[in-house]
Amino acid sequence: MENPLIRPPWFRRASEWAAGSWSRARRAALLLAVFLLGGVTFTAGGILASGKSAPYAKLDIFARVLSLIENNYVEQVDSERVIHGAIRGMMGELDQHSTWMSPGEYSLLKQDTSGELTGIGVETAIRDGVLTVLSPVPDSPAARAGILGGDQILEIDGVKTLGLDLGGASERLRGPVGTRVELLVLTPPNKRRKVMLIREQIRTVSVTHRLLKKGIGYVRIKNFQDRTWHYMRTALEEMKRESGGRLRGLIMDLRNNPGGLLDQGIKVADEFLTDGLIVSTEGRGKRQIERNHAHPVGTEEDYPLVVLVNEGSASASEIVAGALQDQDRAVLVGVNTYGKGSVQTIMELDDGSGLKLTIARYYTPKGKPITEDGIPPDVNVPAKDTQAASPQREWESSPLDKWLAEDPQMKAGLGILEGWSDFVKDNPRFSGLGKKKEKSRTSPAD
Repeated sequence: MENPLIRPPWFRRASEWAAGSWSRARRAALLLAVFLLGGVTFTAGGILASGKSAPYAKLDIFARVLSLIENNYVEQVDSERVIHGAIRGMMGELDQHSTWMSPGEYSLLKQDTSGELTGIGVETAIRDGVLTVLSPVPDSPAARAGILGGDQILEIDGVKTLGLDLGGASERLRGPVGTRVELLVLTPPNKRRKVMLIREQIRTVSVTHRLLKKGIGYVRIKNFQDRTWHYMRTALEEMKRESGGRLRGLIMDLRNNPGGLLDQGIKVADEFLTDGLIVSTEGRGKRQIERNHAHPVGTEEDYPLVVLVNEGSASASEIVAGALQDQDRAVLVGVNTYGKGSVQTIMELDDGSGLKLTIARYYTPKGKPITEDGIPPDVNVPAKDTQAASPQREWESSPLDKWLAEDPQMKAGLGILEGWSDFVKDNPRFSGLGKKKEKSRTSPAD
């Protein structure tokens, strides 16, 4: 998206400002308004804000508080740290996905979408104010230590995570290769343990695949990085070659996929749809920001498709699942998804820091918002109680019968594909699948 931040022209410092800490604090408040808010008119006497409520006049109070802190707090104060804390607090009043990122945190965010980062290898989110693991990266320090999806990280190197935003927590988890980090982990309901981990270079490949039976493929999308669609296309073509040129069914695994780049999620959904809406976004006042439609060129053959989802499927993975479900293109199997239906824009600020701001909400093709309840599956299949203890990476390389014994959601998905004709009798809305020819392929630029 285009950067929506409007920066006003720089202003001359008013000569009437008095010297001293009150003047410095007041100037900091004014600069903060320029830095973040925009649309502020400055005068020698104070701040005149556009709109009826004149909220920027409150910055005089902020400046007064900052002055009192600088002059009277019991210890010497780092003013920059205090102002950064004020910005974080302001963002925290909005929603859990809007946040300000320090230059270091913003750099880490850019690493995430490139597929390379340094740390312990966990995908996390703030759930009910608690830093919660969505899923460990396979073969990462966290995975090898037995950290599971759903675990809560209570402390990082002795610092309590309660009250930390996601950016601050991520910055503490990451660090140079070879350095140590100690976590206090709670596995619900009440198992606490301390875990010492050594940070590594984490290289994530966003797509893995396997031919389950001749003609039936499996593709797992771990997250949506900058070449996820390309990797998925490569996986599909390889499985087709192994099956004699075509697939007769596919399982797409979006479990524990926390999301990522929206454009890659749209491309993945478009791969299986010939036309129609994929996702729409609406901003303040129901203002339509964007509508993304499928294209007929390059669409996969209309074979039966099962999508596995769970409580760790979030954001872009919910967009894919919602589009394929609303268009009757796929059967969703598993449990309700995470429920992150908001759009964030990322703005790089002048000092190298970043602002992640919620500007819109996602809606599925049928106009349904992705609420905190998530997207319900077509076939509800809970995970096995012991399932989280077996890393998914091990299942994917295990004999199929062992994998199915450990993974009831996978077993249900494969059963639907193998008994497709019987499934369609009870679910006639899927009766059209498997009857259309593959479209001519001209791949869009990735």
